[in-house]
Amino acid sequence: MDVLKKVPVREQDAKVRATNFDEVCLGYNMEEAMEEASRCLKCNNAQCVKGCPVGINIPEFVNKVQAGDIKAAADVIAEASALPAVCGRVCPQESQCEGKCIRGIKGEAISIGKLERFVADWSRENGVVPEKPANTNGKKVAVIGSGPAGLTCAGDLAKLGYEVTIFEALHKAGGVLVYGIPEFRLPKDTVVQHEIENVKKLGVKIETNVVVGKSVTIDELLEEEGFDAIFVGSGAGLPRFMGIPGENANGVFSANEYLTRNNLMKAFREDYDTPIIGGKKVAVVGGGNVAMDAARTALRLGAEVHIIYRRSEEELPARVEEVHHAKEEGVIFDLLTNPTEIIVDENGWVKGMKLIKMELGEPDASGRRSPVEIPDSEYELELDTVIMSLGTSPNPLISSTTKGLEINKRKCIVAEEVNGKTTKEGVYAGGDAVTGAATVILAMEAGKKGAKGIHEYLSSK
Repeated sequence: MDVLKKVPVREQDAKVRATNFDEVCLGYNMEEAMEEASRCLKCNNAQCVKGCPVGINIPEFVNKVQAGDIKAAADVIAEASALPAVCGRVCPQESQCEGKCIRGIKGEAISIGKLERFVADWSRENGVVPEKPANTNGKKVAVIGSGPAGLTCAGDLAKLGYEVTIFEALHKAGGVLVYGIPEFRLPKDTVVQHEIENVKKLGVKIETNVVVGKSVTIDELLEEEGFDAIFVGSGAGLPRFMGIPGENANGVFSANEYLTRNNLMKAFREDYDTPIIGGKKVAVVGGGNVAMDAARTALRLGAEVHIIYRRSEEELPARVEEVHHAKEEGVIFDLLTNPTEIIVDENGWVKGMKLIKMELGEPDASGRRSPVEIPDSEYELELDTVIMSLGTSPNPLISSTTKGLEINKRKCIVAEEVNGKTTKEGVYAGGDAVTGAATVILAMEAGKKGAKGIHEYLSSK
């Protein structure tokens, strides 16, 4: 074995997987996991831990995997993370734990994410269950939203003995994990559902179909329902658009709606009646992970798919692995290109898009080179469906119905980074509702900080 190279991970063949919604990556088996773990240098001052937003003791769990003691490895991860099977699949490890791995300086970093996934999947298959705390402390905390921030905060508080109730607006718990990320990247029934059940086994109650700000307000939860503190982890579900002509045509989706119809409402399955426009020729505007998810979903529904992105491949914000998978499956990348108008037929349906070629100019304040239009480079692309994937911002429902809760100009809740404390006493917040759209793991980190903040607040009362 070459210690400088990762043990390769098995995947579905690109041609086969482009026609199904089964998971692309098949993960390690026991032998492969132990071999990959043996590449770890067991650094004294492990940098990988500093790269993990939730602070998992990575060398310790990798060590246990190398020894073949997977139950012990699972226990180490469980101290810091309630969602290991999710994180092992969707975290941008290359810019976090693996990005800091010392082995990665001369060779390839340890596949920490794939090892975490292996441990979590092994735990599920072997019936490893988290232990519920023996006693509760009688204090009640409400958590708004059952996405990664809410689940993490709820799990941490339950372990500390709080009586936690999660309120979820949709009919199914999981937030972005169930409506945003496709089945082929994150299987819902096996992986997500199981990790939600594990949080419930810690004593957390989950109430679905409760729209906070509508069904009940934050003030009512505090004043009438007897909750001692609240964590707002309601995410960022409000899509952004470009504001170009034709954007209101039939056949234009936000990536949010398109993915929700497919992932949560199972539009891709024959036995579900959820309507979706398959489209024969689809353009996805944007270059992040959500754009890749939407493009790869449309491809599986039988379309020719173009990604339209105004910068070059180096600037694509999506994970390298996602871009690589999309290309392998046959997604076409129209880079350095920007839409100027959506062309609409006489019945109000999309029939094409006007585009203009771009080039990269001087770097802007953030250091990214700004795209500028190339004169006289307009052209048209025939299409029947357009998916806008330009980011999201928080829904203003909670902030507009809660007195004393301050928001900033981007409509995000203002909260302290160290503990999630907001401007309203007893109310903490974290994740996309505070930062705007970000990653699953950063939402989990915010959930952890919120739990710590709430614990400090309620302990001092």
